[in-house]
Amino acid sequence: MALDGAYDSRKRKRTSHACDSCRHRKVRCDGRQPCTTCSSTGEECAYGAEAIPKSKSDLILDVALRSENILHEMSANPVDPRVALSPLEFVSPTTIESTHRPGSPPDQISNAILSQFHSSTTESILAWPHFKDYHALRQNYRGSVFHLESLRPPFKYRASSVLPYVSKSEVDSILRSFERNVNFWYPTLSRDVSTEVEVQVLSNNLDDGISSCVSLLVMALGCASELIQSVATDSPENPAELEQRHRWQLMGRLHFDLAFKKVHLAQAECTTEAVQCLFFTAVFFAFLQRPIQAWSFISAAAIKCRLLLSYTASESAPEQLECLRRIFWSCYILESDYLAELSALPQTGIAGIESSIPLPGEYHTHTSAIEEEQSSLYFLACISMRRLLNRVHDLLYARNGGVGSDIHQFPTVVAELDHQLERWKDLLPPPFQFALSREPAPSPEGGFLRQRYLACKSVIYRPYLTWALSSTTTNAEPVTPMVYEGCKTCMEACCLHAQNLQSFPQTVMVDTWICSLSMASVMLIALATSRESALRRCLLPDAVDIGPNLSKNLTRWMQIPGQGVSPSVLQSVRLIDDASVSLRAMLDRWLAIPSDLVY
Repeated sequence: MALDGAYDSRKRKRTSHACDSCRHRKVRCDGRQPCTTCSSTGEECAYGAEAIPKSKSDLILDVALRSENILHEMSANPVDPRVALSPLEFVSPTTIESTHRPGSPPDQISNAILSQFHSSTTESILAWPHFKDYHALRQNYRGSVFHLESLRPPFKYRASSVLPYVSKSEVDSILRSFERNVNFWYPTLSRDVSTEVEVQVLSNNLDDGISSCVSLLVMALGCASELIQSVATDSPENPAELEQRHRWQLMGRLHFDLAFKKVHLAQAECTTEAVQCLFFTAVFFAFLQRPIQAWSFISAAAIKCRLLLSYTASESAPEQLECLRRIFWSCYILESDYLAELSALPQTGIAGIESSIPLPGEYHTHTSAIEEEQSSLYFLACISMRRLLNRVHDLLYARNGGVGSDIHQFPTVVAELDHQLERWKDLLPPPFQFALSREPAPSPEGGFLRQRYLACKSVIYRPYLTWALSSTTTNAEPVTPMVYEGCKTCMEACCLHAQNLQSFPQTVMVDTWICSLSMASVMLIALATSRESALRRCLLPDAVDIGPNLSKNLTRWMQIPGQGVSPSVLQSVRLIDDASVSLRAMLDRWLAIPSDLVY
């Protein structure tokens, strides 16, 4: 990536920690290697001699600096990027067009920004020439995700809703479920507000104010959390359990319907409470698997949050300011997740200022101090992973500068990004650590983070696979051992990612739509790999069993909200089923060939 002269004069808005010399002398450090101060004094610049409090540092920033150095070294050798005629045009691994880039992109290295025009969606993979003979796949692909979702019947809420009687024990259970799930993943609601919610609900003091909207949304998300918890296992369902699940569905929708009538208050006001309303509305739409509505409210919450942080940060109470920052980072994660699957979406700009926003600090969100600390650490881990994923997408797949198509450049970048990923994994707190196997993770959060890790691993190494598929199709160059090992790493991560897919509460409640698209991509990549004799051995032996497991889980999850089925999730399931049948047929034919004729 070519960088202009602004790189040298750019001041970092924040660094993860100072070098040892600057720390000892108590002077400002810009975080470079070597830093400017040490360069001017001729002293040795070293990092890491003093402990860094994990609760106050971004787990990825310290190693992300290495990427900046690599990019700076590459600045003298501009890359020929992939280009497309329009933001929505599919990019095939065999249609890499080389064009000279006359200008340099804006300096965005200090931020982890996901390029608006990256190419890593299921739609672009399906356009690969390896699928030209699979007519069933193309027939079942009935349009873009946005097109399918926009044709979906509009969301309707009840004109008049009456809440059923909810006992104190039920309210306690619902709020506890909200705290254990939604407020653990996105810890944005303080204990004081949670207490106010309980008082409002039990006293039936729900008026037309915005605080009542917050209370209703918390209850709706708590009911959804109870529903998710009840379907987390594969145990046989009895009539009593089914009736209880139906009750959670109904109660969740009734509370949300009443809240949705008051959302206009949050859209009109510019307060922390209004931002919280918009964010919780987005999360519930994610639960309903309505990506367009979820995206619109994520955007609204992010824009208003950015506005408040820009103009009222110095005037806000510390607790309100911390709440805004936490909502900011929650929106950053969710916005990036949606952008990764739907290219060309309009961005809110929060990614462009994320390096200037402090990471989560002290905030009382949970009854248990231990659970509160674990929630904060988990939140930090998710923020760090999303920042790394954004960096991966931008450095490898951005159409105006990604190096993923240049075999001479991407190996170095892939190696550095992999180093950062392993560093992230090593720094995870003990409750969230995991093994790279099919063994159950110690906690649902650890299992979810393992899924994130494997997804990131496969995306980091995908350029090797894309280049190898392009070369075998055009007979350009043979697959070298280095390229083969890269392909193998990519496919092992893909297969393990699919095999470890389970009913983690966060996956089912917030990420079902996102997961369906990414899993369809995994199956299509596996099918493309199976078509090439030089790459088939990259697949795990039990790769043929992945499809049925994915289809079974996604089919069950898309029924959970009970309010219609997402057409894009349904399309993903069809793609998975068709790709699974074709993959099994391809591997069966390959295994039937005598071993001395395989290559």
